[in-house]
Amino acid sequence: MELKHFRLIKTIADEGNIANSAERLFLTQSALSHQLRALEENLGAKIFIRSRKEWELTEEGMELYHLATSVLNSVDEKLRQIKHLNRNAGGKIRVSCECYSFYLLFPTFLQRMSALYPQVSIDLIFDATHRPLSKLHSYEVDMAIVTSQPTLESLSSIEVLQDELFAVMHRENPLSQRQYLEARDFHDQHLFIHSFPLETVSVYETYLKPNDVLPKKISAIPLTEVCLEMINANMGITCIPKWTQKLISHQKDLIFKPIGKNGLERSLYLITRNEDCAKKHFRNFINNFEEVIGQEFPDNKVLQKPVREMSFNQ
Repeated sequence: MELKHFRLIKTIADEGNIANSAERLFLTQSALSHQLRALEENLGAKIFIRSRKEWELTEEGMELYHLATSVLNSVDEKLRQIKHLNRNAGGKIRVSCECYSFYLLFPTFLQRMSALYPQVSIDLIFDATHRPLSKLHSYEVDMAIVTSQPTLESLSSIEVLQDELFAVMHRENPLSQRQYLEARDFHDQHLFIHSFPLETVSVYETYLKPNDVLPKKISAIPLTEVCLEMINANMGITCIPKWTQKLISHQKDLIFKPIGKNGLERSLYLITRNEDCAKKHFRNFINNFEEVIGQEFPDNKVLQKPVREMSFNQ
């Protein structure tokens, strides 16, 4: 038996007639009668003795009514307890990222959190972009998305996404004929980045700088849409993570090229203070963020790791 069957039996017995019962259960009288008849056939016993004005419980029906009352009262009490626990799991979480493009990970997640945990307030702190760890340490933000694990013992981290950076250019750019881009290929290019300083730009810090390469011109354009319009006009190149490619797949004149012979991979880490790890609204944030990332990026390599490697490192 399902909960809906218990509710059906209890409602008919309490109301004493099918019309009022159907209204309370948001069913038509025909649908209610059909469900009851199917239940009686499945049980092999009559539950109600029907009359024109009143429906009376049989002996078997009376036993089911007592069971239904007990089960439904227990369920309702547990639901009240859960709602009470949920009300006590509220709070504010301020989040910032190492790069502006990382904020594109949040729309679906924020929508989900708003529906599941309306008592949790999540603020994206754009002013702390590029320096989220220092702001985390000074209690100006509560969580950070970065590309390297911090060494501070007071902070905990969890790897949430492994991805690869790609160079984006117009199909008329000569580099579009290359199988992949080497560091020296950036030397004569106009490179568009989200913002300065260069130390916060992954392709520069992890690939160009170690190879002693500096593009002939570097411009900062915080808005991804504007940056892509510049690339679409064949004014230069930019670098984006693989997971953002689906957002611009409609741009037919843009070409994506791997960076380096083996690709330029990086990991994204969710960082928080050790003292906040045990707070319920923080745990809800972390668990749901991982789940949303897993759903949106099913080929994420982090998903293939054992669960023990995905726990907080303290």
